[in-house]
Amino acid sequence: MSNVEKVSIKPMKIPRIKNGTVIDHITSGNALKVLRILGIPKQNTYTVSVAMNVQGKLGKKDIVKVENRELAREEVDKIALIAPKATINIIRDYQVTEKHKVELPDEFRGIACCQNPTCISNTGEPVQSRFIVLDKEIPRIKCYYCQREPDDISDRII
Repeated sequence: MSNVEKVSIKPMKIPRIKNGTVIDHITSGNALKVLRILGIPKQNTYTVSVAMNVQGKLGKKDIVKVENRELAREEVDKIALIAPKATINIIRDYQVTEKHKVELPDEFRGIACCQNPTCISNTGEPVQSRFIVLDKEIPRIKCYYCQREPDDISDRII
């Protein structure tokens, strides 16, 4: 009999990045929507890794890693609309130097458009779209001007 302990090695599904951003705990199936928010693949200057339907501690999730890029506040707000439990990890020299959860503000402007074609924000008036957040856990928003709730928030993101 051997006295050697068996060690469970967890394989890495996505390679580590030296510098950049890891968006973790994305609602399963929404990684491609996150890529659209980030303008990827239109901006093909970044190396991107995507894992979908990865088993996590709290169930299935998606993960997006973007090398050599840190996200703007507006991008994080947009991600919060489709992945309210996501975390943003800033990586520098292979180490997590910042980590925070996304959080929807009580109100936001200019990051989504109203689905009502007759809303003042869609009629060519010099009015920026404006939404009130009704529920931050399961994102629900309504237009400040016409009070309409979009059917699918991800379709309304600008």
